[in-house]
Amino acid sequence: MKPTSKKDIEEYDLICVGGGIMSATLALLTKLMDPTAKILILEKLGDVALESSDAWNNAGTGHSALCELNYTPENSDGSIDMSKAIDICNQFEISKQFWSYLVNQKLIEDPKAFISGMPHCSWVTGDYNSAFLEKRFEKIKDHFMFNTIEFTKEIEKMKEWFPLMMTDRTSDEVMAANRIERGTEVNFGELTRMLFGILDKEYGIKVQCNQEVLDIDPEDKIDWTVKVKNTISNEHHYLDAKHIFIGAGGGSLLLLQKVEIEEKHGYGGFPVSGEWLVCKNEDIIKKHFAKVYSKAELGAPPMSEPHLDSRFIDGKRELLFGPFAGFSPKFLKEGSYLDLAKSVKYYNIPSMLTAFWHNLPLTKYLINQVKMSHHDRMEDLRNFVKDAKDDDWKVLVAGQRVQIIKKDEFESGKLQFGTEVVSSKDGRITCLLGASPGASTAVKIMLEVLEKAFPEILHSEKGKQLLSEIVPTWNKPINQESFEKHLELSKKALQL
Repeated sequence: MKPTSKKDIEEYDLICVGGGIMSATLALLTKLMDPTAKILILEKLGDVALESSDAWNNAGTGHSALCELNYTPENSDGSIDMSKAIDICNQFEISKQFWSYLVNQKLIEDPKAFISGMPHCSWVTGDYNSAFLEKRFEKIKDHFMFNTIEFTKEIEKMKEWFPLMMTDRTSDEVMAANRIERGTEVNFGELTRMLFGILDKEYGIKVQCNQEVLDIDPEDKIDWTVKVKNTISNEHHYLDAKHIFIGAGGGSLLLLQKVEIEEKHGYGGFPVSGEWLVCKNEDIIKKHFAKVYSKAELGAPPMSEPHLDSRFIDGKRELLFGPFAGFSPKFLKEGSYLDLAKSVKYYNIPSMLTAFWHNLPLTKYLINQVKMSHHDRMEDLRNFVKDAKDDDWKVLVAGQRVQIIKKDEFESGKLQFGTEVVSSKDGRITCLLGASPGASTAVKIMLEVLEKAFPEILHSEKGKQLLSEIVPTWNKPINQESFEKHLELSKKALQL
């Protein structure tokens, strides 16, 4: 792959593959911790934040388990497990601390350009689901992370919280809802552009666009060699780096499979596309101001929980409903129809086949979703907004996600929901796989990557001191006093 001579080959401490929120976060954290680090970011497309980080390609929810019911599953004995909710909430607060630091350091001038306060609500119908939501409320209301939660079964209170959804409803309908005021709406595309802007202005690091990484090979025990193609000129060149981070969204798996590390074995992926219904009627948009999540239907993946969301995108208030799942063999919106076929390797066939066999309800769900017409989608919306009219809503194709399939302890395959970092034993190469709640937890995940790649930076006395200023609660036990203190500091800095 590589030229015989290292002459004219640029060398870097870190190369980030992908121009999304993950690479932006990792590169900026690294430069803040070590201003001497030589960093390069490579993006295949013509600009940054055009795939998963783009505002139209994700839910824009600051995922913190305030309304997403999949983070508080019901155990077989009927109890509510809130361990994941606590973890996700803590991770999002770490992200807010990092963003607050950037605001306080005058590196971000206007936080309102990417984050806004937005009530987070859960809403369900029917006796069974209402009983579940009330049980969930009783479980989490006493925990300091969720102690501002409100619960109701009264239609009049729901009319205050989300009046658009209560139009034409009667008091004999069985419903339940909860609400937490401090939720957020995040434009991760705008945030990504801000972070890259800081890297450019403060450190002279410009994202190299139209650069496709074709291969990554070990050079020796110190460096990796990266083969890159300019997508405009089709010219190839080579780069060396001590550490590589692959954060290319759905394209990460295909690139990871080219890397000569054992840790990649057993990983596969299944692409799932998304669609939203987007409201075109300004009068309707103004009647709803909240993120309202309900329960996913039986057999659906956790990230498919239906929700009606107020959004702020490109300076304009929007209203979206979804998501609806679709299918494309592409791993990225701008990917290839051969992506899925290329991802099938001898070492992941067993895990992919067993994952498929054990998730037949999911397959059935996806088939039904693909077959949906605009009228069918509108019928789903009418579960939320009874008087919704077809002409007021249009379909928008959202981002492409690749669901992780990994080998379990029994050498068979399982679906891995969420995000996962795959790393070589020496930490010289890391790759991020998976989807939600990725962007919301980017800071915590990238700190883990930084710890694997450059532990000497994080664990030096200077590094520890600086990190305590940037993200005060990272890797520290969290208690009510600390949580409430930093919650209030972030609220002030981010103008929430």
